[in-house]
Amino acid sequence: MNPTSSSSAPPAVFAAADLGATSGRVVLARVGPGRLDLTEVHRFANTPVRLPQGLHWDILALYQGVLDGLREAARSAPIASIGVDSWAVDYGLLDGEGRLLGNPYHYRDERTDTVADRVREQIGAAELYRANGLQHLPFNTLYQLAAEAGTPQALAARQLLLIPDLLTYWLTGRTGAEATNASTTGLLDTRTDAWSPALAGAVGLDPALLPQLRRPGDDCGTLLAGPAAATGLPQRTAVTAVASHDTASAVVAVPADRPDFGYVSCGTWSLAGLELEAPVLSEASRTANFTNELGIDGTVRYLRNIMGLWLLSESQRSWQARGEPHRLEPLLARAAAAEPFAAVIDPDTPEFLAPGDMPARIADYCERTGQRPPADQGSLVRTILEGLALAHARTLHQAAALAGREIQVVHLVGGGSRNDLLCQFTADAAGLPVVAGPSEATALGNVLVQARAHGLVHDRAGMRRLVADTQPLRHYTPRGNRSAWTAAAARVGLV
Repeated sequence: MNPTSSSSAPPAVFAAADLGATSGRVVLARVGPGRLDLTEVHRFANTPVRLPQGLHWDILALYQGVLDGLREAARSAPIASIGVDSWAVDYGLLDGEGRLLGNPYHYRDERTDTVADRVREQIGAAELYRANGLQHLPFNTLYQLAAEAGTPQALAARQLLLIPDLLTYWLTGRTGAEATNASTTGLLDTRTDAWSPALAGAVGLDPALLPQLRRPGDDCGTLLAGPAAATGLPQRTAVTAVASHDTASAVVAVPADRPDFGYVSCGTWSLAGLELEAPVLSEASRTANFTNELGIDGTVRYLRNIMGLWLLSESQRSWQARGEPHRLEPLLARAAAAEPFAAVIDPDTPEFLAPGDMPARIADYCERTGQRPPADQGSLVRTILEGLALAHARTLHQAAALAGREIQVVHLVGGGSRNDLLCQFTADAAGLPVVAGPSEATALGNVLVQARAHGLVHDRAGMRRLVADTQPLRHYTPRGNRSAWTAAAARVGLV
């Protein structure tokens, strides 16, 4: 079955603005019968700024990066549509004239450190989970808003826009809240898929600040005159709502051909879980800290956040600052040759969340847990990757048990899919085959939703067939003695 709607249709070109926690880029995709080609036309840094008031995103630089990328894209081909995705939970506040009230806070800022427990106590942890279905993360939008209550910005605010919705607003002049990202805020009632006035009120937020929800594929309008002039694109260029939470876009591009799959979207964070038709809101699910976030077509991304390759990238940053070797390929080669399970870490230990000297923090963790710290860079990198693989395995098996599902294959997508060692370790730890790729899952999911909105792909299954038929994938089978992984997991409670 051809995954596209017409074998004679010419390829259409879509632009994806894909913003990650460390960089952003604009990607062009050509979509047609049996064709899905990506070309990165512009990449730019995403460098947070620490001010006396806290850690912030440089949102104006990010917007300029998007405009610069769209200008490069306009030179390549006529563009049918633009879609914007980014990380979740962070937001900007607008005044009554639509002006941004200060740079958005970064979710790693310390302002929520003491707020989350207070809000959970006020609402009740069990009641909160029944309402929004979210795992407990101290930086969820709900807690950020509680920390911001009563500030001049909060008092002057008349609209709240999540990061991709804010950029879409600047491009089109139209506001909205895309549903997959809105579901990460803690303000969406998972039982109704609508904003919850009660949850908003619990943190002092006027529900009127929450914009109308959009669904992936909805029309967001066309370019305003200013962005059109800045990019060289026609004002008639469409902007389409995609699955604007980057993980939701990545799950769109999971090349699964069977329902009994688990996934790991691996980058700065690892998001490991299942695609379900309904949320799991049991007390066991809550205490296991699983989240129910929206995917496309009313699906639920039942998953848990794992700290991810942040641990490795922060280690590399620390080594670079000290003038030590920090290139990834040699580090991975040394890790492959290092002693297995010399030390075992739980990557979700809270001390690993904030920016800082990650090698020193890992050494402190090992000493505190009665282990010998990694002796060199190769050993530390192996410790990180083994810890991530153990966390992937535990999370996937727990998700399957809680949802009453079986997993026969794991799809590992995102930047981590290029890391052979991590992919093999995940297969070994989980005792399941791993299909790695595509590495560009987020951008692919972004453009596939646009392509479906423009009639080039029929359905979710067609999107995934097109990915499987056009993108390079690698396969890993479990090897070695899984009992060694089980014993390692038991050392730090990753079972």
